Amino acid sequence: MSTDGVSTMKYIDIHTHVFPEKIAAKAVQFLEEYYHHRWTGGGSPADLLAAMDSAGVSQALIFSCATKVEQVVPANDFLHAVQSSFPERFIAFGTIHPDLKDIPGEIGRMKELGLKGIKIHPDFQKIYINEPKMFRIYEAAGDLPLMIHMGDKKGDFSSPWRLAQILDKMPHLNVIAAHLGGYSEWDMARKYLVGRDIFLDTSSSLWELPVEEARQLVLEHGTDKILFGSDYPAARPAEAVADVLKLGLSDADNEKIFHLNAERLLNL
Repeated sequence: MSTDGVSTMKYIDIHTHVFPEKIAAKAVQFLEEYYHHRWTGGGSPADLLAAMDSAGVSQALIFSCATKVEQVVPANDFLHAVQSSFPERFIAFGTIHPDLKDIPGEIGRMKELGLKGIKIHPDFQKIYINEPKMFRIYEAAGDLPLMIHMGDKKGDFSSPWRLAQILDKMPHLNVIAAHLGGYSEWDMARKYLVGRDIFLDTSSSLWELPVEEARQLVLEHGTDKILFGSDYPAARPAEAVADVLKLGLSDADNEKIFHLNAERLLNL
């Protein structure tokens, strides 16, 4: 939407990773090597803010991943500190690990810190999302939004069929299935996830899928349940905005994807 050629669209980036300044460069290098893909962001909160400003993004959802139990508390403290430093710009989801002794206690602490949800990255945490111990997390999450990295041809930790099994048992879960539900496994996502009462985000998907195929997937799932995400530092928000606009959706659908759905989900 525009007035005299000037964009008036609001953008909320629902999928960004941030790291402490001292390890950001190393973290990005690891991710580039893991995914064999050039990442364009620097990974620090300051760099993300600059990228948001250049794209006109008003707010971003930030998170980190604890690959070990002992990383959970420090990671959540870091996310709380970043959110507290820029409360008008950052919304944080906490991290959790299924081997943590007191999962309900840490999720309760997340809420006290003002963290708005939970992010799980099964492929890095080496956990199958539907294995029995994971249900301790789902049960303790309650109505908190639960962002799950979905799908990877390198492994089976986060295959869409596994999430479908979870949803069959716990249909009330407030799930965001990242990467249009598939990250390289979109045929499986269409079979098991598209059309369910969950959110999908656009992160790290639209640069890979043919435009018409991505458009069909988005419309089939319903634009009321699609969220805009860049996957920063994999891409900068401006690049991700351009990818969504290439889908050729209506102004009303773009409004939902770029900010209205996120505002509803996060009670903004």
